[in-house]
Amino acid sequence: MKLAALFAALSVSMPLAADARVAVQGSPRGQRPVAAPTTAAPDKVADAYAQFLLGHRFEENEDETAAIAAYKRAMELDPTAAEIPAQLAGIYLKQSKVQEAMAAAETSLKIAPANREANRVLGTIYAALAESAQDPAAPGRGGDKTDANLSKATQYFEAALEGAVAESDPNVRATLARLYVRSGTYDKAIPLLTDLVNQEPGWQDGPLMLVEAYAGAGRSRDAIAWLEERTAGDPRLLPALADFYERERRWSDAAAAYATAVQRAPRDANLKTRYASALMNAGGRSNLEKARTTLAEMAAGRTTDVRALYLLSQAQRRLGDVADAEASARRVIAQNSKSPWGYYALAEALEAHRQYQTVIDELAPVVAENRGKSGDNAFDVSILLPHLGFAYQEVGQADKAVAAFEDARRLSPGDPAIAGYLVEANISAKKYGAAVDAARAALAQHPDDLRLTRLEAQALRHSGKADAGLTLLEEAVKHHADDPAAYISLAQAYSEAEHGAQAVKVLQEAQAKFPADDSIAFELGSMFDKQKKYAEAEAAFRQVLGRDPQNAIALNYLGYMLAERGERLDESVGYLQKALQVEPENPSYLDSLGWAYFKADKLELAETNLKRAADQLKTNSVIQEHYGQVLFKLGRYDEAIAAWTRALAGDGDSIDKADVDKKIKAAKQKIKK
Repeated sequence: MKLAALFAALSVSMPLAADARVAVQGSPRGQRPVAAPTTAAPDKVADAYAQFLLGHRFEENEDETAAIAAYKRAMELDPTAAEIPAQLAGIYLKQSKVQEAMAAAETSLKIAPANREANRVLGTIYAALAESAQDPAAPGRGGDKTDANLSKATQYFEAALEGAVAESDPNVRATLARLYVRSGTYDKAIPLLTDLVNQEPGWQDGPLMLVEAYAGAGRSRDAIAWLEERTAGDPRLLPALADFYERERRWSDAAAAYATAVQRAPRDANLKTRYASALMNAGGRSNLEKARTTLAEMAAGRTTDVRALYLLSQAQRRLGDVADAEASARRVIAQNSKSPWGYYALAEALEAHRQYQTVIDELAPVVAENRGKSGDNAFDVSILLPHLGFAYQEVGQADKAVAAFEDARRLSPGDPAIAGYLVEANISAKKYGAAVDAARAALAQHPDDLRLTRLEAQALRHSGKADAGLTLLEEAVKHHADDPAAYISLAQAYSEAEHGAQAVKVLQEAQAKFPADDSIAFELGSMFDKQKKYAEAEAAFRQVLGRDPQNAIALNYLGYMLAERGERLDESVGYLQKALQVEPENPSYLDSLGWAYFKADKLELAETNLKRAADQLKTNSVIQEHYGQVLFKLGRYDEAIAAWTRALAGDGDSIDKADVDKKIKAAKQKIKK
């Protein structure tokens, strides 16, 4: 921006209730300028005053050339009067004659350093120079020079306002407030802006600048209180109020504020997108449905709105509309294939449908094509690599999973979540030494990360160092005494080390400390089940379901526990069907339901559900073993052998490999007959 335009912007930044120019050295315009002690002859002083008044008259009549000449004559007659060069500097400023304005103002300040008009002129010039340094078209500007100009502008404006804020120029105060905000001096900006906004209700930029100052100062709650009082009279501020609600994670309040703002501006796509995002963060099916409706309307009318399409895919996926979520994600990719977010949404939609091989087919070429690229517009593969790693794990390609997470770790070395994924991948690949090393390296960066501590303990147990892992987790409970997850991790480790009584004791102590925490009650039920204390286990799961009847994990565990024992199978099926209503494609729940039907000798229903589970989790040994059993009973021996072979080649968890071998031999004998 040119300096002339910046001077104009700085001098007419708000509708003013007061005169837009600063009075001369505290005296109303038209009065004789106050001179410093002087030896000038009285007649020259009188003549200087006459020329000063004449300059005023010319200036008021917009004859700036004549005014300049009169002020110069006045300066020659009385060189000790600070107001005369200050007034001359003001005219030069209006004409955007920077050097002349600065010279005249500096002359005034040599005589009277507190002269308000001279300080205002220099403040305006340096503020304009600081602004122009932000302009990319302004060569050779920026950096330290910008900071210096900003500092000088602030100092001159502060001097212009010294001792007379109440009657001084609101434009000067507004510009100074703007400088405070730019320099991060929010504690000075906030009171100045608060007074200005109250005194100048017509100043449209003021409230938003005050909100920016509150934000910069980290005073979100003060901003909310101020905005809540203002929005009824000034609904323009509703988006700002909603934004501050978001900062405080008050998602429902944010959604309500955005909803009102959208009613005022129904064509504002940005507001509608932010409204939908707040609804999604607020959670709950009703909010998700409102978000989906809003975003679907936007997507229908604005097919190029990539952000709306991305959020639409997320809302559809969370509502269980997986096919629609995939379609919306593919529209994002079609609109902008140079961004990773469409592929990210696609991966999540495919994962929700357990289509892990398709995730690999879609992401692997994109990651390979963009890996190693750099630059401002480079495709960020780091957000896709974890999804690629998860997919490799699910299809049993452990080494590729580790490689994907190692790549992600290199790109995001400070992210503890990525480090955790790498540790888990190494454990899945049975690379226990590498898992321990990865966990320790990550814990060196994040020593208080409970998840990483738990993973190191898990890797140590697999390495034959279970006691070392237990020691880690015992110490973790001391350092995370207010985190239920610490107690659960220790209890699980005790259970895996066959210290069941200690596991139960830890959980019971935790339950007394966190009586409303469902995760502890659930884990206690699991521990009782492993110890064959089925009545206690069932009571624990019912406690969870009493507080949360839709808790799918508890429904599944209780249903499977009954099915495994062949007890109350109709009740078992009921629990498992409810779990699948919450998560219709969850393979673990499908396996449980199939197993309950198998126990009830409903083989066709058993085969249908177990096949869906086995197709999704080919490396899950238990699921493949279950599927093999129903196939064997149906007389499909070749398929049973294939399923049991997959069970032996899978993760090996919770199966008796010798028993599976016997089943394979029995099936082969059946084929021979």
